[in-house]
Amino acid sequence: MNNHKKILMIIPDGVSLRNFVYTSFYKQAQAMGLDIVFLNLTPLPLSELGLKEVIPQTIKQHPLTDSFKNAKKRVELNQNINRFNDNVYNKYWFPLKYSGYKSVIKHSITKLLILMFNSEKGLLSLRRRIQNLESKTEYYNSCYDLIKQEQPDLVYCASQRAILAIAPIQAAKQIGIPTIGFVFSWDNLPKSMLDVETDYYHVWSKHMKQELLTYYPFVKDEQITVTGTPQFEPHYNTDIIVSKTEFYKHYHLNANTTYFCFSGDDITTSPQDPLYLKDVALAIEALNAEGHQLGLIFRRCPVDFSKRFDAVLDEFKHFIVPIAPLWNAIGDGWNAKLPTLEDSKLLVNMAEHTAGVMNLGSSMVFDYVAHNKPCGYMNYHYNRENTVVKGVHVYDYVHFRSMPNANAVYWLDHPDRIQASLLSMLNHSSVVTRNAANWFSKINEQPSNEASIRILTTINLTLNEK
Repeated sequence: MNNHKKILMIIPDGVSLRNFVYTSFYKQAQAMGLDIVFLNLTPLPLSELGLKEVIPQTIKQHPLTDSFKNAKKRVELNQNINRFNDNVYNKYWFPLKYSGYKSVIKHSITKLLILMFNSEKGLLSLRRRIQNLESKTEYYNSCYDLIKQEQPDLVYCASQRAILAIAPIQAAKQIGIPTIGFVFSWDNLPKSMLDVETDYYHVWSKHMKQELLTYYPFVKDEQITVTGTPQFEPHYNTDIIVSKTEFYKHYHLNANTTYFCFSGDDITTSPQDPLYLKDVALAIEALNAEGHQLGLIFRRCPVDFSKRFDAVLDEFKHFIVPIAPLWNAIGDGWNAKLPTLEDSKLLVNMAEHTAGVMNLGSSMVFDYVAHNKPCGYMNYHYNRENTVVKGVHVYDYVHFRSMPNANAVYWLDHPDRIQASLLSMLNHSSVVTRNAANWFSKINEQPSNEASIRILTTINLTLNEK
């Protein structure tokens, strides 16, 4: 007779795959006597990876949910402006995109809901209505029947912002099964992205726990456990790190060249990314003219399939090597572009075998500091007159306020200063990487390679309490 406790883990998106499928989480759960069954809401067949999965017959949210969710986000941000007397929360609201009559109807409903519910009391009403909407769908009924059949001891949601996870969580609650939600990103809570309400929450750090308590007063201290995130665990897995010689050979890199990495953002976050890439390339070209032998690996944002970098890549093809993220397209739409296990290995080896990374405010700073490597943040923009202006609006976002020391990264404030920063990164300033490591410790519970163990231990404790 199998006495193992069964955990039904909701996997709604690619980030969840990266955190809980492509790490050692599953094997560690088995070693601890936990039976993991994945409620798979992605197009990727997990059974082909040798994992246990169940798939609801119907996966479709209520047609009104998006309108209510967008209204909730706007109202919540409005309340945060009032609560904290801080207009930064206005920057988290992106304009509604109109692409046909359906979106016009959807967004018109959103605007009406904002007018009707723009208060703390209204926010509570919107939260409840979203849950009620998702509990009236065929998808909910399918989840309810599936959970009844599987009889898990606990339901774990790998993403607190996935709308498709609301129905199975509500079904589990109705049946009386405890639920835990994982807050998957370091910037989500200030941005009003707690859409899946569970009995308990797992967060990256004490800092994130305080954010959860601050932004969502209905969540109590005893409901939150600091676990860290499995996201960075692969960086500490020496079994997947290849030699520099093998890495260089596989990607046809010059054995005598030291490479940096330029990590691209999506077009919404960083529309001027091609200009930044060209500025970095010009700086490297100038340094090479002085006798250095430097190159650049370009890793585009996995969901950016635009051709906006092509001209720069072609102009500097003698030392820029594009290495595309190893994501697979399984079906149509951006959410059908999913990460692979091979991409996790690629990112680990890229961080191991390059001198540093440059980007616009990405969490890649933490991927690189795991290898004791520095990060440079692009910190200027071009105005309409094509003049360089110091500063980029993204650094106003709340999650950057967590940086305990401003010198945790190299601030690339002007194209003319990139050369000097690259040379400093080559000299591997211990001050900058030490400050980045302190930032990482604040953002993610240490040791970083034990997050899965902490999550599973907490699951066991929750089950024992129940």
